Amino acid sequence: MKIARIALLACVFIGISATTFKNDKLYEITKNIEIFINVYKELNANYVDDLDPSELMKVGLDAIVGSLDPYTNYISESQVSSYRLNTEGTYDGIGAIVKMVDDYVTIIEPHEDSPVLKAGLQAGDQIIGIEGNPTDGKSLEDVTNFYRGVAGTSVRMKIRRKGTEDFNVDIKRSAVNIPNVPYSGFVEEGIGYISLTTFTADAGKNIRIAYKELKDENSNLKGLILDLRDNGGGLLREAIGISNIFVPQNKEVVSVKSKVRDRDETYRTLAAPLDLEIPLIVLINKSSASASEIVSGVMQDLDRGVLMGQRSYGKGLVQNTKEVGYNSRVKITTSKYYIPSGRCIQSVEYKDGEPVDIADDKRSKFKTAGGRTVLDGGGVTPDIILPVEKKSDVLNGLNNQFMVFKFANEYFETMDTSQIEDEITFTDFDAFKLFVNKANFEYETPAQKALKQAKEKLESEDRNALSAQIESINASIEASKQKALDAAKQEIINDIEITLATRIFYSKGRVFQKLKNDKDIDAAIELFGDMDKYYRTLGTFR
Repeated sequence: MKIARIALLACVFIGISATTFKNDKLYEITKNIEIFINVYKELNANYVDDLDPSELMKVGLDAIVGSLDPYTNYISESQVSSYRLNTEGTYDGIGAIVKMVDDYVTIIEPHEDSPVLKAGLQAGDQIIGIEGNPTDGKSLEDVTNFYRGVAGTSVRMKIRRKGTEDFNVDIKRSAVNIPNVPYSGFVEEGIGYISLTTFTADAGKNIRIAYKELKDENSNLKGLILDLRDNGGGLLREAIGISNIFVPQNKEVVSVKSKVRDRDETYRTLAAPLDLEIPLIVLINKSSASASEIVSGVMQDLDRGVLMGQRSYGKGLVQNTKEVGYNSRVKITTSKYYIPSGRCIQSVEYKDGEPVDIADDKRSKFKTAGGRTVLDGGGVTPDIILPVEKKSDVLNGLNNQFMVFKFANEYFETMDTSQIEDEITFTDFDAFKLFVNKANFEYETPAQKALKQAKEKLESEDRNALSAQIESINASIEASKQKALDAAKQEIINDIEITLATRIFYSKGRVFQKLKNDKDIDAAIELFGDMDKYYRTLGTFR
């Protein structure tokens, strides 16, 4: 009886504590919301300069969500169209990739069959006005928000194109669909290749179609390379659908867990697989994230394919969006992904919004279906790690100043593209060097930046003797830079060819041309040539 009373008192105490805690938390929320509103009112009423209420509130909301994780975001009304593009791969607009070049928003890559192409615009065209309003001084976001709109409506733009007078053009907006499988084909006899750039709608369907076409073209397919490099992810359902192509029906591929247990869910493959036997290599790199990590992680956990490349980004978080009024939204991290081995690929440390590389000895160990050890936290580590191919300082400098892009725009005008069916071959490197010299191209290497900082530090400490030595080192670097273009000749030519291929064949051309000098692809082909090593890597034997 005494024990029963104690148990009853304990339950009452717990109930009171829980209620008190809940009430305390509600009080803190109410109190701080009131403080926030009062501060906002005082600033709006009394700050010395006029304030934009929308912008001021956005700054506050961005700071709130930004303190949580890199993926929880406030999406203002003006950003909704961009958000739709990122999640669905479709939007109503003009159909082009744009960047800020020489202070103006510039068309970098028109999408195939897009409104800008139908209006006669091309890569290199600069948007200097919209609906009679000049765009100079406007940000990239301001300009893109201005020209996006409802499909079927028109927008008038003023365009600047080198060699012509500025002109106006009316562009009819339409739904723009960006291909998620821009290219598939053969990289060698019997070895298929499929590029997936984003997990937008119908990605799984498009991969299935591409794979069936490869099988129809070569019934003796020896292996398949699925390229998920630089793929930032997208829709979970598409990751499940793509996994389903290569693993059995009703197989668990991913589970979602949150603090609200009723929301936990396990996802299994629903359809019959397309091919359970084809040897598979999945390419990933540090920019492969989210859905890319689910697919590659599933293939690794189930010992279905060999992963090659570099450790992936490490995004194992699930976001959901909620309407918060006036066509604005908040995207909230609500749960985490777990792949078949039970591991979560989410990075646990961030710096400046980017995941920090976590040492293997700090990551928990899990087992694949066949007993291989795999690690959680900080992305998916490939079975075979390939070196990162770094660009030279001079090519980085050229691209930072859009030199290759600008040259390609001029060179393209001289090309006879009617005879080009696929691969581009560029041979006139002297023409490129002449172009660069006329543009007075200069760049600063990382070493020079470090020397500059060191010199400023030394001068502030009145150590001029060492500063003179730094000047001497800098002069040596400058002398070596004169030869840098020739030293990086092949690397620069590759970049020019990719840019020209994109001008002619759009996203398909870009992917196809990159394969010409792709060391990761060469490594995958080499592995398919040694099937004993392939199966040993998976911990199995033929």
